[in-house]
Amino acid sequence: MPDVSLYGPEQSRFARLLERREARRPDPVARELRQRLLSGLHGRVVEIGCGDGRAFEHYPADVEAVLAVEPNPVARDVALQRAAAAAIPVEVVGGTAESLPAPDEEFDACVAIWVLCSVPDPAAALHEISRVLVADGELRFYEHVRSPHRAFRGLQGTVDSLFWARALGGCRTDRDTESAIRGAGFDIVELERGFHSSSLLTVTSAPYILGTARRLRDSSGSA
Repeated sequence: MPDVSLYGPEQSRFARLLERREARRPDPVARELRQRLLSGLHGRVVEIGCGDGRAFEHYPADVEAVLAVEPNPVARDVALQRAAAAAIPVEVVGGTAESLPAPDEEFDACVAIWVLCSVPDPAAALHEISRVLVADGELRFYEHVRSPHRAFRGLQGTVDSLFWARALGGCRTDRDTESAIRGAGFDIVELERGFHSSSLLTVTSAPYILGTARRLRDSSGSA
């Protein structure tokens, strides 16, 4: 689930439960996956839907600066505190994935962690990512996705419709995000599929993909 879903006055009881549990016992597997995702990054980076900024500690020293975009003001306040403690410069700003506050071809890489599962329009978000990346820029993604197994995929769709999407800020666990990334003009150069849930409460979000895609030189029509 996206970090943003855990914040704000309208969060559900389920979201508050997950927030309290994560505060007491941070998920070590998710932390290690974030760290691996960000390894080797360099230059200027934009992180979309940064939530409370829990990825900031993992950015390597070769990153010159991070623009962290987050629509939720409560999450941004927490992210600002984490940004102040980060080893590299992090600027936290308001904004959405579908309308990033940055000029064309501004960044060497974009980071999306638990974001494309919850944005209202993944295609629009990916178009924006392509717009702000330099030619051959990287998209690093760690996302909840639909299961390759039909029975589990059916469970995801049912739980999403009855409960999950409403309780967790529009998050959909059954999206085919790999196809969406490819369809937006990115070339996926590294892809890991896995299954991890910190508890039975979140098992339908357990299938994930983690990897790197490169913006094709003509994907925005300008490179």
